[in-house]
Amino acid sequence: MARTGRPKAELILSDDERSALEEWIRRGSTPQAWALRCRIILACASGATNKEVAAQTGSAAHTVGRWRARFVAHRIAGLGDLPRPGGPRTVTDAQVAEVITTTLESKPADATHWSTRGMAEHSGLSQSTISRIWRTFGLAPHRAETFKLSTDPYFIEKLHDVVGLYLDPPERALVFCVDEKSQIQALNRSQPVLPMMPGIPQRLTHDYVRAGTTTLFAALEVTTGKVIGSLHRRHRASEFRTFLTRLDREVPAELDVHLVLDNYATHKTPAIKTWLVAHPRFHLHFTPTGSSWLNLVERWFAELTTKKIRRGVHTSVPALEADIRDWIAGWNNNPKPFAWTKTADEILERLARYLKQ
Repeated sequence: MARTGRPKAELILSDDERSALEEWIRRGSTPQAWALRCRIILACASGATNKEVAAQTGSAAHTVGRWRARFVAHRIAGLGDLPRPGGPRTVTDAQVAEVITTTLESKPADATHWSTRGMAEHSGLSQSTISRIWRTFGLAPHRAETFKLSTDPYFIEKLHDVVGLYLDPPERALVFCVDEKSQIQALNRSQPVLPMMPGIPQRLTHDYVRAGTTTLFAALEVTTGKVIGSLHRRHRASEFRTFLTRLDREVPAELDVHLVLDNYATHKTPAIKTWLVAHPRFHLHFTPTGSSWLNLVERWFAELTTKKIRRGVHTSVPALEADIRDWIAGWNNNPKPFAWTKTADEILERLARYLKQ
């Protein structure tokens, strides 16, 4: 006798349940995890096996079986947290759905987002109940993430160009990530810094005295992680040309030079274009507009800021510049390259998933 496997729980939807599940899937603001569970239940209700539903929804068969069984036992409420021991439920599915819909699709009159107290007052439920509902469905109105999508019409082409340099650099050439960190301030605290002691962190005054600014031009060599830096008091095309001249002097003459840089105006002036014509071994690769995350030197600037500048105390610009030069020298004694791992196609796929959320 052939084995038939574990019998699956029979799942039949009422008209109201089917309508609610379909509405959750259609609504763009529905959390992806909740929408997936709704799709699983609708597919199960069509008579498909767990393996067939798993293939349709991109889930594992045991995952489908779990949500099928929980829906049969607890209906729509079973798609959230497992039922807990205790007294009978006092909050209905309709109330839960109303809280979720209100959270996702409206704002309170006196604030930019809902709080547990505000939602409790609006819905008539307790604050702890609102907290449990939000945790169950992964809602956090108090949190917000920032993003910026490039509007560059050649975003895809530039992405492939830059990532291709990182993952497959050309032979007999060096690839540098170049940028300027402008307006680095020499800041002196208004009172002496109090050193760290056991149980007490270092203490600095919140106010400071400005002593001037400097600009750091930096080129991060992608393969080795070494940095060529140059400090200037101004931030113009002439300073950038001076920096290019230094790169030309320090890179062996038999190697081509590929520079990854942003679209700042000083990188495209007639003087710079004339200099590039006279130095044909230099090749510029521009990152897409609004995509500074593609330039690895920005990651190095973050190291510099965290470890030297943010908590530094400098009474003058020369003192600040000396500190920066010493830090670059120390970095180059033991450079740490930043490894790029994502292909351009993987980045585009992730971006597409983000836009569908």
